[in-house]
Amino acid sequence: MTDMGDPKTALLRYLRQSRDDLVWKLDGLSERDARLPRTATGNNLLGVVKHCLNVEAGYFGPTFGRELPYADELVPMSAYDDDPQADWYAREDETKDGIVDLYRRVAAFADETIEQLPLDAPGRVPWWQPDRQTVTLQRIIVHVIYDVSRHAGHADIMREQLDRSVGLQQGNTNIPDGYDWPAYVARLTDIADRFSA
Repeated sequence: MTDMGDPKTALLRYLRQSRDDLVWKLDGLSERDARLPRTATGNNLLGVVKHCLNVEAGYFGPTFGRELPYADELVPMSAYDDDPQADWYAREDETKDGIVDLYRRVAAFADETIEQLPLDAPGRVPWWQPDRQTVTLQRIIVHVIYDVSRHAGHADIMREQLDRSVGLQQGNTNIPDGYDWPAYVARLTDIADRFSA
């Protein structure tokens, strides 16, 4: 059991869990299903994972003066000039397994940054507004947990819409067993319909 009384340990645990929950949403999916847009703005499960790995690479690498050994595998900052959505989808030459592997390597690198630096270690985020660029490791960890958790929630919904797979995390769905979901949805629809114009 980890010492959740230690702030850095607690933050790292929640970051790792958010990552695991996000990547888990790709389990069992074909390349097509992982890539297929699920929203009107093109959100897709593999793209969300690719975005999060690029987020972590930027925040736990250059922000703290650390160079990633595999930076050439990431979306370069210049790519966003041509395509502001460059990290939100997998290119044809990328695979689901390759992106998951890259995320695991980025995560290990990010964890090293967190483990090696104190929470008050200064950093600089060059793509933020000038008056907000100076940060600490603690602020960045919280920022990334927020970002990854938010996208894990997106992945929850996209996966449920795809094949009705639901769950909080692997091994703990946090969903009642044997619940009559069609009846529940019908009941909520009935309540909503009472507010029709």
